[in-house]
Amino acid sequence: MIDKILLEKLKSNFNEAYWFIKTNKVRTFLTALGIIFGVASVITMLAIGNGAEKEILSQLELVGVNNIVVTPLPDLEDETQTDSEEETTNNDSKKFSKGLDLLDALSVTKIIPSVKVVSPEIILDTYVINNGKQNSVKLIGVTPDFFDVSNIQIEKGKIFTNYQINNALPVCVIGKKVEKKLFTGESALGKHIKVKDVWLQVVGVIEEKLISDKAQEDLGIRDLNQDIYIPIKTFLVRYRDRKIITDNLDARNSDNQNGPKKRIARGNYHQLDKLTIQVHNSNELKATAEVLSKLLKRRHNDVLDFEIAIPIQLLQQQQKTKQIFNIVLSIIAGISLLIGGIGIMNIMLASVLERTKEIGIIRAIGATEEDVILQFLSESVLISVGGGIIGIIVGVIGAYVIEMVSGIETVLSLNSILISFFIAVIVGLIFGIFPAKAAANKKPIQALRSE
Repeated sequence: MIDKILLEKLKSNFNEAYWFIKTNKVRTFLTALGIIFGVASVITMLAIGNGAEKEILSQLELVGVNNIVVTPLPDLEDETQTDSEEETTNNDSKKFSKGLDLLDALSVTKIIPSVKVVSPEIILDTYVINNGKQNSVKLIGVTPDFFDVSNIQIEKGKIFTNYQINNALPVCVIGKKVEKKLFTGESALGKHIKVKDVWLQVVGVIEEKLISDKAQEDLGIRDLNQDIYIPIKTFLVRYRDRKIITDNLDARNSDNQNGPKKRIARGNYHQLDKLTIQVHNSNELKATAEVLSKLLKRRHNDVLDFEIAIPIQLLQQQQKTKQIFNIVLSIIAGISLLIGGIGIMNIMLASVLERTKEIGIIRAIGATEEDVILQFLSESVLISVGGGIIGIIVGVIGAYVIEMVSGIETVLSLNSILISFFIAVIVGLIFGIFPAKAAANKKPIQALRSE
């Protein structure tokens, strides 16, 4: 059972501390500034850290946990060469590469045992027409595995059937934003849209995915909600297949028959624009990427016309950078709290000197050292509690302001608020002990004689 006498003592001490703080408002506020800014900094930094973690997790969901991404490198060789460069080019002819194609995807599936799924993509910037409205879109040729690899759910309808895929039928799955633009207030299922010169029937609509501009920039992720997806065979048959050789190169060289032959860049000769490989286990990512690089290089006649990236490693690197940044900011916030505690201790020591005679009087009429310690500790704790409450308000407002002004996502949590508040109270207790003991150790007679 709680001692009633102790409760009365605490109540009396806190009343006395409140009266003293109330009569010295400006000094108390200046004393609490360190605590206020320290608590506000801790809350804001933890909110930024939580926001960064949430962003990393959401980006991880977009790129996939066990994915490896292969992207082709177009031939960007400059067509204008000097005579010496031409001679060098003729003497040391560049090796020929067939480019990234569907056969590469098939080989990866068959040869590398750690590979679970391979998802090829072909991308075309084009336009869609419906009811006289024309909108720019990206037309993406994919296989059904694309939706699993990219964590895309179908909201309405279904993905392509084997019959539609094998027969290159003109069907499509559209993004949610495409449906909203072309079919405002109605369902797009079963309806037809004209993409470039081909009429496509909508068989499915994907669930809307929230993709921030930062994620699109950092990870090269498209806004999947604005794309139109068709079977990859439909794309190659009804739109474009870059593996089909044309006479364009011969026509461009016809004017140079009498002069030295110039090597003209082939441009984007790759059949595929992206190849996503999903492995069974995340610990196989690095080894699979190394084997994949050797396999593709051999298939491309030792020409390095592709690059391999592991998105999860990029995210982990970002996460480490953000963690270091958050640790540094948290240390700065902790220093603010420390300075706030030192400020409390200094003011309380000054208060002890000012109230020496008062201490002597209460000691002379029977107050114990414990009573004096409790009185001064009550003041320091009350200052830190008040500063902590104001700091919480400032920190919450600061987190919202940072998100609005800079666009950095912040996530406030009850744990961060409680932790920062209790730290403020503990700081008040720790830095209030020394002044309280200094007051309690004063001899009553000496205290009464002081001026």
